[in-house]
Amino acid sequence: MNRRTLTLLVALVPILAFGVLASVVPVPYVSLGPGPTFNTLGEVDGKQVIDIEGTDVYPTSGHLNMTTVSQRDQLGLGEAMALWLSGRQQLVPRDLVYPPDMTREEVDEANTTDFRNSERSAEYAALHFLEFPMAVTVEDVNDPGPSAGKLAAGDAIDAVNGQPVTTLEEFQNLLEDTKPGDTVVLDYRRKDAPSGVATITLGKHPERDQGLLGIAVLDAPWAPFAIDFNLEKIGGPSAGLIFSLAVVDKLTTGDLNDGRFVAGSGTISGDGEVGGIGGIGHKMLSAREAGATIFLVPADNCEEAKTAPHDGMELIKVDTLAHAVEALKTLSAGGERPHC
Repeated sequence: MNRRTLTLLVALVPILAFGVLASVVPVPYVSLGPGPTFNTLGEVDGKQVIDIEGTDVYPTSGHLNMTTVSQRDQLGLGEAMALWLSGRQQLVPRDLVYPPDMTREEVDEANTTDFRNSERSAEYAALHFLEFPMAVTVEDVNDPGPSAGKLAAGDAIDAVNGQPVTTLEEFQNLLEDTKPGDTVVLDYRRKDAPSGVATITLGKHPERDQGLLGIAVLDAPWAPFAIDFNLEKIGGPSAGLIFSLAVVDKLTTGDLNDGRFVAGSGTISGDGEVGGIGGIGHKMLSAREAGATIFLVPADNCEEAKTAPHDGMELIKVDTLAHAVEALKTLSAGGERPHC
């Protein structure tokens, strides 16, 4: 082996070593970037993203797209560098996404729970906007539990042992003096089904002497029809605003979006308050690349959104569901809209 060949081999050793390290050595970062976007007025896998049964549903057109952030974990050094250099991905410390005191499975489960809660809040916000009456509403039924198989999530409770109830406070007061083993009779209404009467033997409460029904209830607007959300493997609470708008669009005449391609993001409370979200720049990019011309931005995210590239995509500022509906209704009339 001559000197030139030897020198070349010696020079290649650190290069090869770096290449091996770059491919196998993990880095404590997660990449975030634009994720999938879904038209909540359309279908996914042959199902309506929002399916409403038991009442009139009106035709819609155009798009009301929810947006997401993609996430990649367990990155090698080389992969992380390539993602960062692409300009489309953001590297954040892994502890911000997966806190050290939680397993990955626990984080994923929490994100899934947040998404399911956002669906529920979106339904309540839409029904509240449409002025459906309030009722004592079953949110969850423990299974196993005293009420399992007798009550269902979404039931409205109208009476306890023959005494009418219209608020959560009235409901709780009537159960305050009960004991484990007592029997209570509940009159209830069920969505898209006949009303009924449930006779329930109370269980033992883990924290109080009071008997246990094994349900979670709240005051919420109630409608006699069922609203189902059919998106899977999505996490977080930020689809709430768009879900609410899609429900309102399907339950009212005319096109809320004037047939245009509208996208957006934002959490929502049961009374219609819109909250800020993370990853607004990534969500705007995915919406723009999908064809959106209008993006609904929570008021709390406006300053960040203005600094993100949007290439003429109109940024409408929203702080409540009612204001979002009002802003969209100006599209066909060419009226003034609140902008970031």
